Amino acid sequence: LFEGCDGYGDGEQRRDFIHVEDVCAVNLWFLEHPAQSGIFNLGTGRSQSFNEVARAVIDFHGSGEIEYIPFPEQLRGRYQSYTEADISALREAGYDRPFMGVREGVRSYLEWLVGNGTG
Repeated sequence: LFEGCDGYGDGEQRRDFIHVEDVCAVNLWFLEHPAQSGIFNLGTGRSQSFNEVARAVIDFHGSGEIEYIPFPEQLRGRYQSYTEADISALREAGYDRPFMGVREGVRSYLEWLVGNGTG
């Protein structure tokens, strides 16, 4: 993970991580609700840090450690250290199902990898 930069600590850059199952569920919901149309942001509406992703992987495997690498000079001042989707339009359209958090999503993905002999 990247070391800290632009006011964010080591690995604390944040993204609105969304699991592919949640993306599929939203798309299927729109197929079932054809009266709803427009442009919608898709995310969980909650940012989580890269540290949280790494810790979820470590917890799944029962071992490991996070290594931080120097923040690339060419990205300083250009890197988007924080993203969080505004999903208010999606909620106003009627989509009210919860989204997986990072821990659940990472576990689901890693279980799938292990079950398919690739993890």
